[in-house]
Amino acid sequence: MRALELRGLRIAFDGTAVVDGVSLSVERGECVAIVGESGAGKTLTARALLGLTPRAATVTAEGLVIDGTDAAALGERAWRRLRGARIGLVSQDALVSLDPLRRIGAEVAEPLRLHRLARGRGAVSQRVQELLRRVWLPEPERRARQYPHELSGGLRQRALIASALAASPAVLVADEPTTALDATVQARILDLLREIADSGTAVLFISHDVAAVRRLADRVLVMKDGVVVESGPVAEVLERPQHEYTRELIAATLHEPRDAPAGEAAPILVAEGVAKSFGATAAVVGASFTVPEGRTLGIVGESGSGKTTLARLLVGVEKADTGSLAWQGSPRVQLVHQNPLGAFDPRWTIGRSLREALEAGGVPRSERRARVAGLLAEVGLGPELAARRPLALSGGQRQRAAIARALAADPEVLVLDEPVSALDPSVRERVLRLLARLQRERRLTMVLVSHDLDVVGAVADEVLVMQDGRIVEQGATAEVFAAPRHPFTRELLAAAGTARP
Repeated sequence: MRALELRGLRIAFDGTAVVDGVSLSVERGECVAIVGESGAGKTLTARALLGLTPRAATVTAEGLVIDGTDAAALGERAWRRLRGARIGLVSQDALVSLDPLRRIGAEVAEPLRLHRLARGRGAVSQRVQELLRRVWLPEPERRARQYPHELSGGLRQRALIASALAASPAVLVADEPTTALDATVQARILDLLREIADSGTAVLFISHDVAAVRRLADRVLVMKDGVVVESGPVAEVLERPQHEYTRELIAATLHEPRDAPAGEAAPILVAEGVAKSFGATAAVVGASFTVPEGRTLGIVGESGSGKTTLARLLVGVEKADTGSLAWQGSPRVQLVHQNPLGAFDPRWTIGRSLREALEAGGVPRSERRARVAGLLAEVGLGPELAARRPLALSGGQRQRAAIARALAADPEVLVLDEPVSALDPSVRERVLRLLARLQRERRLTMVLVSHDLDVVGAVADEVLVMQDGRIVEQGATAEVFAAPRHPFTRELLAAAGTARP
């Protein structure tokens, strides 16, 4: 039985269609995915299914039926009765979606109270515990009393799913629910969504991650520029893609682990027994490794493994409690942040941010304007973007601008903290190619921190695997990925590799 049927959806702004003629259906117990890059229209399509499109949008549909209810022409009051009860939403960023001032239990209980599905404090509390257990949230009694910031990203996402399931909706829309999660956490969330679908809920999964779609969905729609360009069973579309855009998406998500270059390279950094704690929490414990000059070292691990703290130690933002970090020849080291939007001053243009970096590097004022244009060209950006503020740039453009700012100081070493974690596949591929080119042309040494094993495999010559602050395995990337020795490394690779053909 179809729980969701949409026909001929069109969404326009000022007469310009951004979603045009989208039709889809989802059966009970089925997971259908919409895959595509930012701007493809997939999130707007998902929002239209819940009556949550922007006010400036003109939305029309030939038909929209949700769990037997004709929703094509509903007003806001009728949508409020439908949302949660018939169709639920799991958003991308659980930290933003969950109210920071409310405890997890109150957040999960809200749909129960709104739709009058449980009365009395005892009945509500019991139902909340049941929902938290259903999404495999450990220690549900304690977690229900906590605030969102006290939970990890994976636990917050589970709490958000529990809230979406509270009123037992027939349809669950999951909009990029695993973006930027670690490989093992992502695998658990995908398994949970598959279990929810198998229990009889219709799941619509929105993602730019082809690997996640391969793992979770039964059928897939590929969207580009507001139009569905290909659709069908997952195995058929992803194994034998017909459209060139689908082939590009798939190619950008699968890489063979990189072979280490021939010959030895002198170490530019030698770390011995490095440790760092924050209060009673040990972030890095006894880390010993070398970084070969001109090569790329990858650092992988789950959130909380210590990889970002180790990166901050390398650039001197944090100071080690014990142990030593010995740089050979005092090279210039620059950091590229995970979130370039947060790293740039939103009030400044990109050009001003670059000029500030050049000033700090000792470049004379008379040379800075030309150097800004040169830096932008080096990362593949036009000179006109110097006049824009960070918010006026796309995610990929901001990341390139962040790399340009790091290059302003003519570094010998780049430390990159999750530089492509939230980018679309083809944009991510372009940034990775950019880094490879810059490394060749500038003879850079790079340290890449990432939870994405496919990215690390594509660019890193050697890899460190961290768990609970300790390096549990290290070596040539191809060798570690082909024959992992530590159980945690095998778990990481299994979580990422199960999505591969």
